[in-house]
Amino acid sequence: MLTVAAALFVLSLLILIHEWGHFLAARLCGVMVLRFSIGFGPKLLGKTLGETEFCLSAVPLGGYVKLLGEGEEEVPPHLHSRAFSHKPLWQRALIVFAGPLFNFLLAWLIFALFFAVKGKPLMLPEVGKVIEGGPAAKAGLKPGDLILAVDGVEVRTWDDLTREIRKHTDRPLLLKVRRQDRIFEIRLHPEIKTVKNLFGEEIRVPVIGIMASGRFETERVSPISALWEGFARMLALIKLTVVAIAKLIQRVLPLSSLGGPLLIAQMAGEQAREGFLALLLFSGILSVNLGVINLLPIPMLDGGHLVFYTVEAVRGRPLSARTQEKIQKVGLAILLALMVLVFYNDLLRLFPRWVPRIPHP
Repeated sequence: MLTVAAALFVLSLLILIHEWGHFLAARLCGVMVLRFSIGFGPKLLGKTLGETEFCLSAVPLGGYVKLLGEGEEEVPPHLHSRAFSHKPLWQRALIVFAGPLFNFLLAWLIFALFFAVKGKPLMLPEVGKVIEGGPAAKAGLKPGDLILAVDGVEVRTWDDLTREIRKHTDRPLLLKVRRQDRIFEIRLHPEIKTVKNLFGEEIRVPVIGIMASGRFETERVSPISALWEGFARMLALIKLTVVAIAKLIQRVLPLSSLGGPLLIAQMAGEQAREGFLALLLFSGILSVNLGVINLLPIPMLDGGHLVFYTVEAVRGRPLSARTQEKIQKVGLAILLALMVLVFYNDLLRLFPRWVPRIPHP
């Protein structure tokens, strides 16, 4: 029950914010919004406020904002000034872009809230394990040692330590180390080894043969700093998501790594058991993913519409309705194929014995 409730909360929040972005941008541009729906399919609940019908529909896997003049229906002459189709190109593009933009803004707000409430977690550059026979073991490093500096450059986190070590390749390093109450220096020579990165690619990097202890320290931050840290975390996740999509296209990441609503529900339930803030943080991460995915240049997505508007700006006129319809059909086929794939992956994870595996060529 908790898993279902958590999944509905996360999906509803992301859909609501995304569609609210379209809605607000449309209203700011003077476009009449006919319907604001959370979910697709048959309407379960609905209420008309002003000129807009707000409704909850049966299939909670998306949502939409219906604008006057968005389709091919005839717009009465007296409503031309309120129709989406009669608005300048930049306003139509703004309305479309506002959905993903609001997903990014939601993520920023959530991350900033997390840093303001919890502080900034820092993994300390503390040795948890020393690899036998490695440079660190030969130099005398021991578990529990805290590395303070590399070649005179202060390191406060494990990421700082990793970054400084990888700047060096073929020359010795001088480490400043604290062991209990004693501070001393150790000189060692990194080894160049082949390791796997976040995406499973093999890369050659300098290593010294230690593993992190995993101990964290929390740094309290001001509200302004929390906003900045939240913005930086949002940008980092956008970059990571774009790179991950590129790796999927390059087949570096297998398509089996993709997940859909069932995986999201499972993960939402796990985060909910950790507490509401953890669930909210998970929502922020998904909000970034949703924003990036919606900006992909695939017809039927916001990014596909933005491509149409870019072509219109270059040509000085839009593509013909027939051409757009054909492209939209291709986009719909791509999205349906992706939906089938992610549902298959979800079922394979949940019921590995019951779902037949598709042989790979």
